[in-house]
Amino acid sequence: MYVILGASGQVGSAITDHLLAKKLAVKAVIHNHEKASEIKDKGAEVAVADAMDLNSLIGAFQDGDTLFVLTPETGKNEDVLGETKTILENYHKAIQQSSIKKVVGLSSIGAQYDKGTGNLLMSYMLEHAFEDLDIPQIFVRPAYYYSNWLLQMPEAKKSGTLPTFYPTDLAIPMISPMDVATFVADVLVKDDESKIYEIVGPEKLNSDNVAEAFSAVLNKEVKAKQIPRDNWDETLEKIGFSPDARKNFIEMTETVVNGNTDPENKGTTLVKLKTGISEYFENALRDK
Repeated sequence: MYVILGASGQVGSAITDHLLAKKLAVKAVIHNHEKASEIKDKGAEVAVADAMDLNSLIGAFQDGDTLFVLTPETGKNEDVLGETKTILENYHKAIQQSSIKKVVGLSSIGAQYDKGTGNLLMSYMLEHAFEDLDIPQIFVRPAYYYSNWLLQMPEAKKSGTLPTFYPTDLAIPMISPMDVATFVADVLVKDDESKIYEIVGPEKLNSDNVAEAFSAVLNKEVKAKQIPRDNWDETLEKIGFSPDARKNFIEMTETVVNGNTDPENKGTTLVKLKTGISEYFENALRDK
């Protein structure tokens, strides 16, 4: 049985759907019981568990063979890395008390650095959390999700401005989260040896390119505008980020701006996936 953590989230739900389409046994692990009936209707077994609660994870992992894990990120955490450490320790203990024989983790490009990268350290910690366990461990490091830009869609519609933390000409790897889900689902089923995949979209993009894609799908001119560095903390506070979440997000953003989030491409397998940002935006708007 495939045990999928975060099964009600963007990527986790798509992974669950892919596995169910293959007629495979899936246990969807979710945090909110209100979503249970919808997932059960698709054909999955459902377990409600809190990553901070070891006993609930132990129950959720029972009868599983292959486990998909991720590090939850809410922007509300009072101690982002401390809570991540606790969650990963809980995963580790729950795996030891289960029948899990393989772990696939959703990491991130930039996970190779062990300090100074803010939220990216969650992925570094994930990749090293199970090193003493004698089971295959596969980590998938996606590039920056196209879907992150959808948070700016209302402002783009309203004012024709795309706010961005990045210099508007800074090109970085980006990817469709739906491509990520398809790739991870295949890895869960097919791969049996420990490895790290770094997955990117068809091309690097900058904020100006994203604004052009918005312009095309909205039929309205949209221009990218960088948020001044001095305003980052205030901007994140208005969104609702906690002080520690703001600190770690800013460290991560500075890592990107400094050019340190290209694929490591050293002892890893680089994979280029196909969906472009315009196609992704068109599909996202159609599905709303």
